[in-house]
Amino acid sequence: MRPLLLQGHERAITQIKYNRDGDLLFTCSKDKLPTVWHSQTGERLGTYGPDNGHNGAVWSIDVSWDSKKVVTGSGDASWRLWDCETGRMIRATTTPTSVRSVSFSYSGHLFLYATDAQGKTSSAAVIVKDTRDPSHMQGDACVLSLETFQNEKDKSVNKVSSAVWGPFDESIICGHNNGGLSLIELRQNDFTITNENAHSATIMDIQKSKDDIMFVTASKDTKAKLFDSTTLEELKTYKADRPVNSAAISPIKQHILLGGGQEAMQVTTTDIRQGKFEARFFHMVFEEEFGRVKGHFGPINSVAFHPDGNSFSTGGEDGYVRVHTLDDTYFDFDLTF
Repeated sequence: MRPLLLQGHERAITQIKYNRDGDLLFTCSKDKLPTVWHSQTGERLGTYGPDNGHNGAVWSIDVSWDSKKVVTGSGDASWRLWDCETGRMIRATTTPTSVRSVSFSYSGHLFLYATDAQGKTSSAAVIVKDTRDPSHMQGDACVLSLETFQNEKDKSVNKVSSAVWGPFDESIICGHNNGGLSLIELRQNDFTITNENAHSATIMDIQKSKDDIMFVTASKDTKAKLFDSTTLEELKTYKADRPVNSAAISPIKQHILLGGGQEAMQVTTTDIRQGKFEARFFHMVFEEEFGRVKGHFGPINSVAFHPDGNSFSTGGEDGYVRVHTLDDTYFDFDLTF
């Protein structure tokens, strides 16, 4: 399994995302230049906004189902909408605080973004925009704008650290910095279901299964968990011995992919073997780890399966993206029980 090594970012990778066809791989990092690659060859096709783009770390990126639009959210307190093919910026809007998460709906017409809270006085929010409505693109109009709830114990804001669309674009699944999960019903314009005990630390990533009935979370509490997309019921738990920054569900196998490692600030004082920066494979049902893939020097910040399930990619604190094509032995493997 010799990977393609994609070199182009100058700082840590924050998120990687395939388009629906799997021929394009989108990456963003702390170097403020979202990038698109050809997933089969590793060719760098271009960047979004070298001249009029973001002025800070880009935390999140997503692409519409037809690969015509790309949305990015940044620490410079803005989101930007791009033309996927030409790289032209369609719209840029400033926000009160940094944008932590962005995601297109299944239809590709709506997208959500989640803003951070600053201190204990500024509230975080989840906003949904419609790309077809000029008032949404040029003003404050939106489909939904909902402030995240406040912790009554210490009055701190439980900001959204990761968010994705639920089944049929009828809801939004939110992961919070206190480890809780919540579900927003668009029709009711409110949080309708919460799971405050989902994790004991910040939820770093949420990724759905191919059929949208389940999703997996990755948390700093060293665990990844599988949940029901409509009830937020916990189904399975995958235990690691280091913080988990990202997790993905295979589209063809009952496998879960985890990426993480020791905190980035401690990497320089740690041997690469002790840092445990491998991508780790778990069986979805039996919760057993059955494989690891090494390569990154530093924590893995984002993982993603190719839509056909034959390969996967990892993005690390070292600034590299590694595209791994799975060997035949992987597809022949079956966990005995």
